[in-house]
Amino acid sequence: MPTKSRKSRSRSSKPAKKTGSPKTPKKRSSSAKPTKTEVDILSPAAMENVYYISHNAAQCLDFRGFGWPNSKKKKRARRKKKK
Repeated sequence: MPTKSRKSRSRSSKPAKKTGSPKTPKKRSSSAKPTKTEVDILSPAAMENVYYISHNAAQCLDFRGFGWPNSKKKKRARRKKKK
């Protein structure tokens, strides 16, 4: 039975860098603007999502962008390191 010879592969951790000219950034035309779609925050899918992520009505409003202005956010208590 004949044996097949295998080519050895280089096993470097970094891929080989491609040489060539540096790419120039492409300019977008001023008339081409990305279109934003209107999102309904009261849709059934959005209401189901907020039901699972918020714990109360104030948190629900805060997630939707209707939080209290100048409200203080809770700070986490830091644990002291043991020596």
